[in-house]
Amino acid sequence: MTTSSDAKADLHRYLQTAREALLWKLEGLSEYHIRRPLTPTGTNLLGLVKHVAGVELGYLGATFGRPAEEPLPWLGDDAETNADMWATADESRQSIVGLYRRAWSHADATLEALPLDTIGKVPWWPAGRDEMTLHHAVVRVLTETHRHAGHADIVRELIDGDVGERKDRDSMAPGDPAWWESYRNRLERAARQADDRSAAQG
Repeated sequence: MTTSSDAKADLHRYLQTAREALLWKLEGLSEYHIRRPLTPTGTNLLGLVKHVAGVELGYLGATFGRPAEEPLPWLGDDAETNADMWATADESRQSIVGLYRRAWSHADATLEALPLDTIGKVPWWPAGRDEMTLHHAVVRVLTETHRHAGHADIVRELIDGDVGERKDRDSMAPGDPAWWESYRNRLERAARQADDRSAAQG
């Protein structure tokens, strides 16, 4: 049972869990697979990492007067749409993962240095509606990182069937491939039966 009342420590712990889960989804994959778009809107693993790096540097850096020292050209006013959601062939895995790890350090330093009730200004929000507390900013980044880690879960499963939160703890029901196939088929039958009943009821 957890009884800690340290809000910063709790927020950081859950944020770090999401960060590590997201990066783990890249492990063991080729350059093609970490960049491969697997949804109609182009969702891909390395692009998710690139995106959340910018999110951390923005909300937990620039918003509190601590802009990143390195430029992020894909977030500039003249950048093409969705440039932060995918990696070009010239953007290496190492450079994007390295950027994300530096973003962690930068964000963690902000969290350590400032009280949670510190008010910052989000540079890209409209004037007059641009204020945010550090507590709100951390919750926002934490939520977004977990959301994208969930996207990465699905993308990785589509690539090679690898699933779970971490290599040493997959948080999945026990079952071999035959069990999972039977389970999936059962869900498919239930979905079709529900659809048939709905159609019959008009």
